[in-house]
Amino acid sequence: MNPKLEKLLKLPLYQRSAILGVLVLLIVGAFVWFLWLPEYEKIGQMEAEVSRLEAEYIQKKQIADNLPKFKAEFAKLEVLLKEALTQLPNKKEIPSLLTNLATLAKDSGLEVISFSPKGEVSKGFYAEVPANLNLVGTYHQIAEFAQAVGKLSRIVNLSNLDLSSPKVSDNLAVLKIKCKVTTFRFVEK
Repeated sequence: MNPKLEKLLKLPLYQRSAILGVLVLLIVGAFVWFLWLPEYEKIGQMEAEVSRLEAEYIQKKQIADNLPKFKAEFAKLEVLLKEALTQLPNKKEIPSLLTNLATLAKDSGLEVISFSPKGEVSKGFYAEVPANLNLVGTYHQIAEFAQAVGKLSRIVNLSNLDLSSPKVSDNLAVLKIKCKVTTFRFVEK
């Protein structure tokens, strides 16, 4: 036999047990240090990744479950946007809208003295298109004109109404009317 091994076997039992204990501790320590700890860290990283993916899955599942609701809401908002855009004409429709206002005034029995469009004023996503309007007619005709303007599918404001110079003609008070007509248009970016 090997002389070193014979020497080891002749040691007292407590020394042999201590040497065996140290060897077992070294083997267990090497196993823990080189094999178990790296795998334990990988398991921790994988558990964190699984938790993150589960949370992401739950979030996306909630979105997917609400998708029909979101689509319906989106469709409603598109309809509302189309309705709003019909009230805001584009640049091509402005001259015809302003001409339509003059026609409404004539149809209400008012005499159009002057109609002078002003420069457009940008307000972000929309622009104001003002015009000055001078008319002659009775108070009742002015009210009919205002009502007809209010029934237009487009947004049109009558402001700064100035009623002056009343004259009696055929038992009716005829007035000179100055007003500002403002319509709006959608500004595309």
